[in-house]
Amino acid sequence: MVGLCLTLGACDSASQKMPAPQPVPVVSYTIQPGEFVERIEAIGTLHANESVTLSAKVTEKVARVHFEDGQAATQGQVLIEFTNEEEGAMLAEARATQREAEQQLERVQELSGKGYATKARLDEQARAVDSARARARAVEARMSDRVLRAPFSGVLGFRQVSPGTLVTPGTVVATLDDIDPVKLDFSVPETFLGAVSTGQDVDARTAAYPGRAFKGTVETIDARVDPISRAISVRALIPNPDGALRPGMLATVEVIRSRSTVLLVPEGALMPRDTRQFVWVIEQGGSVVQREVTIGRRRPGAAEVLTGLQQGEKVVVEGVGRMIPGATVQSIGEHKLPDGESGGA
Repeated sequence: MVGLCLTLGACDSASQKMPAPQPVPVVSYTIQPGEFVERIEAIGTLHANESVTLSAKVTEKVARVHFEDGQAATQGQVLIEFTNEEEGAMLAEARATQREAEQQLERVQELSGKGYATKARLDEQARAVDSARARARAVEARMSDRVLRAPFSGVLGFRQVSPGTLVTPGTVVATLDDIDPVKLDFSVPETFLGAVSTGQDVDARTAAYPGRAFKGTVETIDARVDPISRAISVRALIPNPDGALRPGMLATVEVIRSRSTVLLVPEGALMPRDTRQFVWVIEQGGSVVQREVTIGRRRPGAAEVLTGLQQGEKVVVEGVGRMIPGATVQSIGEHKLPDGESGGA
């Protein structure tokens, strides 16, 4: 001791000059509530809410076309007019016959009121009026077959005919799809049957819009489970006001099983030891202490805290490997949990 230090006072002086340990820089996280969402993931196909292939009912030539490719159509809008000269003449004749029969009925009614016409004559003329009206309605029906109208509002596909085209019954004119909302059909394993119900929220994503989630709700669950795949079909409705989604597109879908607010801890803060989990907690004054925690469900980048931590406490996320009990730390940044909510099955 004397060889190292001539006097005790000199040793004390040297020890007083030793620099204090510097705080260890770390990235911390403040324990706080976050939303935990459990999901069921599947792949599905989009379908139009309503879809029809428009075709001709008669053998005629196309007289006029009133739409263009991809045009929006409203219910009842005239799309195609076919030639109808013969039916037009027949309708004019039928209406003239109807007017004549109605006028004749009025005269017979007047004569019957004065006692100059029998009841049999009155009934006969009434039947003639009914017959004339029925014939006029039949011709009007034939005339209506010469006009093709949109059965519901939607978006038209490619036009398949032009003015002058001779069509026959069944000739395809165009397609019409109602795409707001769209239907999303997908299958889930029968083991999840109890976890899926109508009204549940769904998130759908497509390759065409990688950064966008389309939200909808489960509308229908099929009545049967497929005996081969052991899966059940589910249909969801997704609002599509901007027409971004199209029938036939492939979509990944996530059914929201449950939403809950829980305390979350970053996965980077956890130190597994056998079946137990520990974290470094930053106490008042900057010193750290190791504490055991119990975790529950996990989502990408975070885990649910069941016991061991309270809201507002700080834990070390980056710099865990340099920690020793009682060490002093300095937080140089606040860790942020990833936005992902999935805790799915």
